[in-house]
Amino acid sequence: MFKRTKMEKILVENLEKINKTLARNNVLELVELLGDKKKLFVRNLITGIFKGIGIGIGVTVITAILIILLQKIVALNIPVIGEFISDIVDIVQNSR
Repeated sequence: MFKRTKMEKILVENLEKINKTLARNNVLELVELLGDKKKLFVRNLITGIFKGIGIGIGVTVITAILIILLQKIVALNIPVIGEFISDIVDIVQNSR
C-alpha cells in the first residue's frame, strides 16, 4: 500500500530505539511523579529523613572510631603527641 523511503525507515528505526530507551529508563514513571506534587513531596521528605539518619549514624561511628584510636595512641606514651591527643580526648569527654 504505502512504500517507505529509506529516510522514513531510518526515522522509524530511530523512534523505536528512543521508545525502548525511554521505557527502559522508566521515564514515564518520572513524568507521572513530577505531575503529582503530593507524591513528589512525600518521596523527597522520606528521602531527606533517611539521608539525615544515615549521616547521623555515620558521623557517630567515625567519631567513635577516631576517639578509640586516639586513646590507643595516648596509651603508647609518645611524649609530644600523647599530651596533645590526651588534651583532645579530655575535651571530648568533658563535652559529653
